[in-house]
Amino acid sequence: MSIRQGIAEYALISAFKDSRFNKIAPKELPLLECGISLLTDFEDASSYLDWTVGVHGIHISFPNPSIYPSTDSSAPSPLSSSSFLPRFLSRHTLSATFLPHVMVEQGWDKIEAIDSAIRKAGWDGSITEEIRRSIRLRRYQSRKCEVGWDKFAQWRRGNGDQDI
Repeated sequence: MSIRQGIAEYALISAFKDSRFNKIAPKELPLLECGISLLTDFEDASSYLDWTVGVHGIHISFPNPSIYPSTDSSAPSPLSSSSFLPRFLSRHTLSATFLPHVMVEQGWDKIEAIDSAIRKAGWDGSITEEIRRSIRLRRYQSRKCEVGWDKFAQWRRGNGDQDI
C-alpha cells in the first residue's frame, strides 16, 4: 500500500470507525486540527527498557497472562528479557502502541509508559516484573504534520470543493 493510499484509508477509519471519539458537531469544525504521524525507523528492542522517552514510540506485545500463567518465581533484572519467548496465536497475545509524543505529554518515565501500554493492551490484572519481561518491544520514530481547519478548508476550495 502506498503512503497516499494508507493515509486516505486510515483517515477514514479514524474519522468514522474509532469509537474512542464522539461525533464532530458542525460548530466544532473551525476548532479542528488534523495531525498525521508517519512512523519510521522501526527496530526490535533488546528489552522493554531499550528505548528513549521523547525519541521513540513503542509497540508492545506480550502473551496474555490469564491464558499463560506465571511459571517463574524469581525476578531477574529488567534488562534480562528472555531470549526465548514462545510465539502465541494472535488471539492469545495482547498488544498496544504509543506514539513518541504521548510519553512526553503524559510526563511518563519508561516504566509508567510500559505499564500504561500494558493497560491499553487490555490487561487489568496485577502488573508484575515477569509480565514486563515477557514483552516484545518494537521502537520507532515518527514525523508529524499538522494542519488547522482554515488551511484545510482553503486547500479544499482551491481543489474545487466550494461546499466546504
